[in-house]
Amino acid sequence: MRRIPLIFFSAFLVSNGYAQVIIQKDPEIEKMVSEINADSLKFCIGKLVSFGTRHTLSPSTDNKRGISAARDWVFSRFNEFAKNSHGRMTVERDKWTLPADGKRVDTTAYMENVMAILHGTDTADKRIFIISGHLDSRITNVMNRSSDAPGANDDGSGVSAVMESARIMSNHAFPATIIFVAVCGEEQGLLGSAHLAERAKIEGWNVEAMLNNDIMGSNHSNGTNIIDNTRVRVFSEGLPAADLEKKAASIRQSGLENDGYSRQLARYVKETGERYVANLEVVMVYRSDRFLRGGDHLPFSERGFAAVRITEMNENYNHQHQDVRTENNITYGDLPEFMDFEYLRKNTGVNLATLVNLAKSPPPPKEPKTDVKQLSNLTYLHWKAPATGKIKGYYVLMRETTASQWQKKFFTTTTEMNLPYSIDNYFFAVQSVSNDGNESLAQLPSIAR
Repeated sequence: MRRIPLIFFSAFLVSNGYAQVIIQKDPEIEKMVSEINADSLKFCIGKLVSFGTRHTLSPSTDNKRGISAARDWVFSRFNEFAKNSHGRMTVERDKWTLPADGKRVDTTAYMENVMAILHGTDTADKRIFIISGHLDSRITNVMNRSSDAPGANDDGSGVSAVMESARIMSNHAFPATIIFVAVCGEEQGLLGSAHLAERAKIEGWNVEAMLNNDIMGSNHSNGTNIIDNTRVRVFSEGLPAADLEKKAASIRQSGLENDGYSRQLARYVKETGERYVANLEVVMVYRSDRFLRGGDHLPFSERGFAAVRITEMNENYNHQHQDVRTENNITYGDLPEFMDFEYLRKNTGVNLATLVNLAKSPPPPKEPKTDVKQLSNLTYLHWKAPATGKIKGYYVLMRETTASQWQKKFFTTTTEMNLPYSIDNYFFAVQSVSNDGNESLAQLPSIAR
């Protein structure tokens, strides 16, 4: 039998689209993802549903039913997790009073976001990463604050993902800070997230990424009757909502309509989530949110922070914003029996892997630039090392202008690279890489003239 030379065989694989891709995993992240427990998520959702309703305007003094009882329970659970953190995790009630607005708030309302803050170990590293879900629930009438509104999936699923991530990550230490938050008032107009985003802007928080989890635990859609627990959506804006008029000319000139901060974060979520979670595809949707709808990431992106929404692939509107009832042998209502807790486990894994990879990474490179002093079919990139972090080196990322994802990574231990690819045909970015291989968010280069 004639033997095919190895070099020819390798070339054959590449030429036919079968080039090998090596997946390298951080053992710490891999272990943490394996600790996510579907039963733990189920317990959390069962407890949230047991409060009857979690409507934002339900009584704020009832310790057994309503939003007040629910946030007290989340606060107590966060404090239990904090005991494992050796003092790194603190728990906070972010309180304020909201006057009636004549819309979805018809009376003065007591508002509260419940937060667990896992403080970074590097005091010079000011980066903050946020994971959120909204604690409030509703039924058909958005102003009905007394009837049962189970909110198992919307958004018990998001809150349980936040709490499960906090439970596992509280046992670990990271250079950067992570905030786990159950926000209020989403159904009344993104009130809790808007308050938190404005606070972050006023206080100068360096929020590098915000992951909003909302409706992420059911695999079965009505109407289309699709059943699928192998895909999850990540929504992100392409053009920046903040200061777009100032940036528009530069974006048009460079063709960067698909490269806003939030879109870069969505690419990161997809690459990292699929690296650590088996049998799950993270589907990037090129919209800031579902058609004509919104979520708690939007107040952050509107203030210039990178923020995305993570949501199940196929929503079921029989179990979303519905009174609990049975009609024509169809059960309506957002009840736990319509959840897929294994699917929720995988979607929680996407969040946890992304957060940990970000928090373990060094800050992004400073001032990456593309040199255009002379016309050339070579692309020369250079940058500065970040002020903090232990750095093994850098990745220069490359993709064709028509590609949705980064296609190639070039590693270097220096702060410059000359590539035999024309900037006319490709986009480039740069990431810092830790000793464990954790990558920062990608930074697009500006022009060095």
